Amino acid sequence: MKLNLNNAELKISAGLPKQFPSDRVPQVAFAGRSNVGKSSLINSLLGRKSRARVSGSPGKTITVNFYSVDKKLYLVDLPGYGYAKRTFEDKKKWSALTDGYFTRNPNIDLLKLTVQLVDSRIGPTEDDYNMIGYLVETNSPFIIVATKCDKLNATEKKKITEALADDELTSKADAVILYSAVSGTGREELLREIISHAEKE
Repeated sequence: MKLNLNNAELKISAGLPKQFPSDRVPQVAFAGRSNVGKSSLINSLLGRKSRARVSGSPGKTITVNFYSVDKKLYLVDLPGYGYAKRTFEDKKKWSALTDGYFTRNPNIDLLKLTVQLVDSRIGPTEDDYNMIGYLVETNSPFIIVATKCDKLNATEKKKITEALADDELTSKADAVILYSAVSGTGREELLREIISHAEKE
C-alpha cells in the first residue's frame, strides 16, 4: 500500500457511535492516556504541524476523530483516558464512546491495528494496562509506542525497552517502538508497521 501522507484530512469527529464512517476502508486506531502525545504523534506521522487537534486542556474533547489518509486508510484517534480532572459524567461518556468504537463500529472487522501509546518516562499506567488487557483478551493486533523518548538518555531508553519486552502483558505486542514527535525517532518504523498491518487480509 502506497500512501500519499500529504493527502490527509479530518473526515469526522464522532461524538456518538452512529456517526462512525461506514465506508469500507482499513482502520488503525491510536489509544493512550490524555497528554501522552497522541495528537502530536499523528501530526508528526503525517508530516504536518496541525493536522490532528492538539488540546491545551488534556482530556477536554471526547470524540473519536477519523483522519482519512489518501482515501485508503483511516487513522482513528480515540479519546484520551485517565485525566484526573475529568468529571464523572465525562468519564462515563469516554467509556461509552471508546467501548462503542470496539463494539458498535460497523467496520470493526477493518480494524487492522491498535497503536497503544505509553509515556516512555513513566511506563504503562493502570489505565494503560486495562486497555492493553482488553486488546489481548479480544485478540486485537496491537503495537506499543513509547512516546517522548527524546527526553530520555540512552540508559533510560534501554531500561524502558527492556521493561516493556519483559512485562507479561506488554510483551504480547507485535512490536515496541520508541517515538519522538520532536526528533522524528521511530516515525519510519511506525509507518512500516501501520502499512504492513493495513495490507493484511
